[in-house]
Amino acid sequence: MSGGAFMRNATIPRLLKRYSLTDLLAAPEPARAPASFVRGQSQQSRAFNHSGFPQFLRKAKEFDLSPSLFSSAFSSSSSSSSSAAAAKEVGIVGWYLGMVKCRPILTKSVTSALIYTAADLSSQTIAQQSLDSYDLLRTLRMAGYGLLVLGPSLHFWFNFMSKLFPKRDLLSTLKKMAMGQGIYGPTMTVVFFSLNARLQGETGTEIVSRLKRDLFPTLLSGVMYWPLCDFITFRFIPVHLQPLVSNSFSYLWTVYMTYMASLEKAGETTS
Repeated sequence: MSGGAFMRNATIPRLLKRYSLTDLLAAPEPARAPASFVRGQSQQSRAFNHSGFPQFLRKAKEFDLSPSLFSSAFSSSSSSSSSAAAAKEVGIVGWYLGMVKCRPILTKSVTSALIYTAADLSSQTIAQQSLDSYDLLRTLRMAGYGLLVLGPSLHFWFNFMSKLFPKRDLLSTLKKMAMGQGIYGPTMTVVFFSLNARLQGETGTEIVSRLKRDLFPTLLSGVMYWPLCDFITFRFIPVHLQPLVSNSFSYLWTVYMTYMASLEKAGETTS
């Protein structure tokens, strides 16, 4: 405590000796000045005590230095990093969905070409023994088929199914599956085998022979593979994403299809 404050507090006993408490209460308003003076001195003393409170402790009270402050800081840092990763992932997915809406046929066609390319390379990896035996021309044929034939056809087929059976209930899903297995699947299998054989230089008779040999076993394998895939696609997936999901399912199927298409050409049938 400073000397000035001590002198001010020392005047309080002298005033009490000079004036009694009853005199101060009974005195008229001008005579009550000493009482107001006492109250002022007390308030100044309390103000001093508050102002004399260490500065750094007052600053500490202004900020919350509890452990929750540090935990919230660390949690906000980790959440910001996870949010950035999620934003990146959402950005890629959002870009693809935007391309599907803006350029649906092109996007689905390129997607089919990429999947057919990956499937053919996987098929050749399984069958071949060395990198020198890779047939890049075969891979280009598969990519061209996915780009020019399968991708556009999937777009129009799924849109047609959604207009013909707009609901996604169980009955509508079963109808779509039946039409897929009865119309679209066999048609595209014939187109795939015929076009691929023609690009390899096979004649019409040889293409017919290949179809007689390979078409039925391929359709039988498709009946065992595609119904579950079609059920998931038609039942739970929006129509604008159905080609993407179907292409994803077709990866394993395309590995099998490219293997079948790479078989030696069948001999000509004799009449």
